[in-house]
Amino acid sequence: MQTPLQTTRLMSPLYRAPLRMGWHAWLSGCVLAVVLALALAPVPARAQALPDFSSLVESVGPAVVNIRTTEKARPSRGNGAPEMDEDMLEFFRRFGVPIPGQPQTPRRNPQQPPQQQPPQQQSPQQDSEPQQRGVGSGFILSADGYVMTNAHVVDGAEEVFVTLTDKREFKARVIGADKRTDVALVKIEATSLPAVKLGDVSRLKVGEWVIAIGSPFGLENTVTAGIVSAKARDTGDFLPFIQTDVAINPGNSGGPLINMRGEVIGINSQIYSRSGGFMGISFAIPIDEATRVSDQLRSNGRVIRGRIGVQIDQVTKDVAESIGLGKPAGAMVRSVESGGPADKAGVEAGDIITRFEGRVIEKAGDLPRIVGGVKPGTKATVQVFRRGAYKELAVTVVELEAERVGQAPDRGSAPKPPVAIGLLGLAVSDLSEAQKRELKVKGGVRVEGVEGAAARSGIREGDVVLSLDNTEITSAKQFEAVVSKLEKPKSVTALVKRGDWVNYIVIRPAR
Repeated sequence: MQTPLQTTRLMSPLYRAPLRMGWHAWLSGCVLAVVLALALAPVPARAQALPDFSSLVESVGPAVVNIRTTEKARPSRGNGAPEMDEDMLEFFRRFGVPIPGQPQTPRRNPQQPPQQQPPQQQSPQQDSEPQQRGVGSGFILSADGYVMTNAHVVDGAEEVFVTLTDKREFKARVIGADKRTDVALVKIEATSLPAVKLGDVSRLKVGEWVIAIGSPFGLENTVTAGIVSAKARDTGDFLPFIQTDVAINPGNSGGPLINMRGEVIGINSQIYSRSGGFMGISFAIPIDEATRVSDQLRSNGRVIRGRIGVQIDQVTKDVAESIGLGKPAGAMVRSVESGGPADKAGVEAGDIITRFEGRVIEKAGDLPRIVGGVKPGTKATVQVFRRGAYKELAVTVVELEAERVGQAPDRGSAPKPPVAIGLLGLAVSDLSEAQKRELKVKGGVRVEGVEGAAARSGIREGDVVLSLDNTEITSAKQFEAVVSKLEKPKSVTALVKRGDWVNYIVIRPAR
């Protein structure tokens, strides 16, 4: 007769295990099996670590330069300090940092009598005395001293100075500048300089990391980082801008936008701001567009572009559906220049230009860029959508008139009389009847001087203010009357005409 123990030994090993090893050991094995099963289960991807830009800055940084410009002293400029918001000025004051562009006053020693104190630095009073005009950035294109920057950095400068990271300073010569793309090329007499590598903008992706190196507020060799937040932003007639969230401030203008491969893919040019400082959106000129401009500046001293003589606008969804176009695409012709190339070719107001030289016009901003790249004198084919049907026309491209850029005023000419700057930072004058006819306006005033809040908002000298604070402007006297009734800290909207275009601009006075 078998004992209970002998019977147990005949059982399968699975059931004998608890009896042989004990319940504790068996339970430990089960727990181990569960842990292994969890380990083999899929887990969420770990977040990538933030990139380290130090090696990138070390390799590219020496090719980034500081650009300083001077001009003849003008009494209306006050203390000569660059425009910046009150928070930034307070930062400089609190931490004892010299304010860029402002003459520094020696500190007085309270233990010395007044007659022994060092004299205070005075602002230049004579027009012949140069003073600092502004600070910007740039980068070296070639080892022989060609430097790229923004046109607005050198526009109107008497002298341009380029400072390298090794503190060597050179007086630069402006080869050329193009206001329409805001690209300028300057030359310094030096050799064996560190040059940047140019990247391929077509490989640029939204969301990838980029850095900027420049001189915000005059603080040279400052590095900021962020990501590409959008591509092909239509903020200008001839440029599809790169949008980023990299901190770009006054003084960063002209500096490079650099990808993680150490290649320059753009020139930092513009910011969107309500305060004059960085707010999270900045714009860079694509380097391929800038290179095409700089090549022409180097060879011709200017940029040659084509035009056909039309005023265009976007095609809205409602318009596209109503005329049978199907989708909102192309450029709607709002007006045709009398006797211009388009007029001679048979283009009519109301036409939708859908193709030019075989290239599709997706949006209105595509047309001036495509036409601008065509050599003047070329006979091109333009496709238009007119009254429900497509039609092809032959148009001869002519040269777009060049804008005057970047040259210091002729010292032999009569000096421009100073203008009184008002509360908003604007000085205006009445329009003559001839000017009104030329501009095709019934009223308005011409901007003769701009600074402060108006300058930060984007208003330029030569603009025409048509209305202010929802009040139609008819004369300079009436303009001043409207300004005098404004609440000082309140923002005000101005309807401004520049060339053939009209736009609303918000002026925010400093608080």
